[in-house]
Amino acid sequence: MVVAVDANGADLGPAEVAAGAAHAARRGARVLLFGPAAEIAEAGPLPAGVEVLDAPVSIAKSPDPARAARATPEASIVQAARAVGEGRAQALVCAGGTGAALAAGLFNIRRARGVHRPALALPLPVPTSDGAHGATVTLLDVGASAQARPEHLVQFAFMGAAFARAVLGVERPRVGLLSNGRESERGGELVVQANAELSALIAAQAQRGEASTFDFLGNVEGTDLTAGVADVVVTDGFTGNVALKLVEGVSQTILAAIRSTAMASPRARLGGLLLRPALRSFRAEIDPEAQGGAYLLGLRRLGVVPHGRFTRRGFAEAILRARQGVLEDVVGATDAALRGAGALRQAPAGPPSAQDASLPNI
Repeated sequence: MVVAVDANGADLGPAEVAAGAAHAARRGARVLLFGPAAEIAEAGPLPAGVEVLDAPVSIAKSPDPARAARATPEASIVQAARAVGEGRAQALVCAGGTGAALAAGLFNIRRARGVHRPALALPLPVPTSDGAHGATVTLLDVGASAQARPEHLVQFAFMGAAFARAVLGVERPRVGLLSNGRESERGGELVVQANAELSALIAAQAQRGEASTFDFLGNVEGTDLTAGVADVVVTDGFTGNVALKLVEGVSQTILAAIRSTAMASPRARLGGLLLRPALRSFRAEIDPEAQGGAYLLGLRRLGVVPHGRFTRRGFAEAILRARQGVLEDVVGATDAALRGAGALRQAPAGPPSAQDASLPNI
């Protein structure tokens, strides 16, 4: 099993991605690494499990990723996605540039049959207040599509549940729709209709004597997102991206305030020294690099998009998580769940349009 990796787009440069690929290869992954060979060489000798293909051209920061993906076949992300589409690799990992990753994936890997739109799913580590090991909540969509229809959210629920089960090991995921109240009539028209359609699908399965692949909680509120009420929280890409940035901003502000308070006086510094082991453990628990990044679901193969600021540790985790997702057949599990519930599109998915891929980066 091979993972195609785009080394361009990382804040710390292609050599850092290459070092992450080397770490992953030493843990059993096989990697096709696309990027500037001269810069990748700065990472030093790579293990036998990493094959470098010289691809210096990057479109990670292109203002029009759809046009760039079409017009620049030599770009590293396009070559990596093409390797997956042609079967030379079974999963895609690309460093930064979500718009370019989505465009290259749509044009070369293609949407899974019967799927309306891909979604970006991000596992959010949620600490507990009692010091116990926290949970992980998968939020989707966090930016693949700015707008959505009810049938999109319905499919996102099945995608997120399949991902949580296969990659995160949640035996029976609890799935909720993000809204401004838990009552089924709360929220905008999109949420109300999606709630009704999901409830109807699950009820129909029960009437046929078939078990749903997840527990549908109905609506959940913003406070539930960080309370571990649900394992999977579903929303449109605009709302999901805003929620994600808010969670990230609050987390960073709190950590910065703790550091500042701990250095405010000699007595505070003494207390900070005593708290340091616990704070290090807390910081490790909420470290986004441990989750590998966002997962591009709804294509015919799995994609993982690490944040551009990740270090080699985060890129290694992204590659290993992509490998695990293939071994656990996230794509097949999603198709089976959607098919069983009757939630697939009636007509096969056609070629992606420029509108599908002209999406904002996150």
